[in-house]
Amino acid sequence: GKIFEKLGICGDLSLLRILLDGIPPWRDSKLLIKDLKVDEVPLRIYQPKWPPTGKRRGILYFHGGAGTFGSIRAFERICRYMAKKCNSVVVSVGYRLAPEHPYPGQYIDCLNATLYFMRNLEEYHVDPALIIISGDSCGANFATVICQILLNKRDLPKVRAQVLFYPGLQGLDFHLPSYQQNASVPMLFRKLVIYFCFRYLNKEPSILEDVLQNRHVPESMKQKYKKWISADIIPDEFKIRGYVPPKSTSYKPKVHEAIKEILGITFSPLTAEDSIICQLPESYIVTCEFDVLRDDGLLYKKRLEDNGIQVTWYHSESGFHGILAFFGYGIFSFLSGKKIMDSAVNYINSL
Repeated sequence: GKIFEKLGICGDLSLLRILLDGIPPWRDSKLLIKDLKVDEVPLRIYQPKWPPTGKRRGILYFHGGAGTFGSIRAFERICRYMAKKCNSVVVSVGYRLAPEHPYPGQYIDCLNATLYFMRNLEEYHVDPALIIISGDSCGANFATVICQILLNKRDLPKVRAQVLFYPGLQGLDFHLPSYQQNASVPMLFRKLVIYFCFRYLNKEPSILEDVLQNRHVPESMKQKYKKWISADIIPDEFKIRGYVPPKSTSYKPKVHEAIKEILGITFSPLTAEDSIICQLPESYIVTCEFDVLRDDGLLYKKRLEDNGIQVTWYHSESGFHGILAFFGYGIFSFLSGKKIMDSAVNYINSL
């Protein structure tokens, strides 16, 4: 991608979008699939063709891709699978991508799509008591934030559950055990996490190394959020694979000023106050052992449980970040990805 960019052929993000856009699956005779736009945001709605015996579940799905790539088409197989296996109406949201559509526009797109769906449940024969908000990677971050925002929307149905596949939920500590252990594990290297943060926020990555060393976080903030974001909270069994407690690093105000957006509650919903966390819906969280973001999910699981929220947790011992991007591709799929999806389906069907 960098070579193509220097040659003037295309940018690295353009190449990445092409490569990861997925191969369209065959038509599915069991599903009614409808495309529409809401406030310029593309939606694809999947409904089982067989007549409903009652009102169905409604599942909103926000795809991954660091807010800069990914598409409805790339995650088509996941949404089709959930629609059929859960006898549900699934709404896949094609939020507009950064940096062309600046941050935090992705959250606004996801929120507008959610509001549209929740205000038109009758049209889709969806039970207002069975709304599920889901996503993978950055899409799981969007789902988390949307659930927090909806707490103030008293005129709308209450969300029944949030379903989060390997979520990224904080930008304060890039030295958690999973960031060390999986720094060079495909598909998401530790440096790539920061690089995509910069691309997402349309910033120059000249201070990438400083952010990797957590020099963007003021000491006062480190102390304030230590009770929620710290390696000390991670269970010991997740530290045995080569974790070394990091040495303290000096704070650099210029670095903080350049990238302070990643410390805000929108980018880092793990920093929400307990008064918000305690109101959130029941949750299903997937973590993968070989994933730099693994510990974000573990920390969020503990925060929810500490606030009395019921959590169903699935940990894939052999899974890696982005594994669901291969789901449904036959010999190119991974058994661990199939197990993750079947576990999620079983959870949704239990609601």
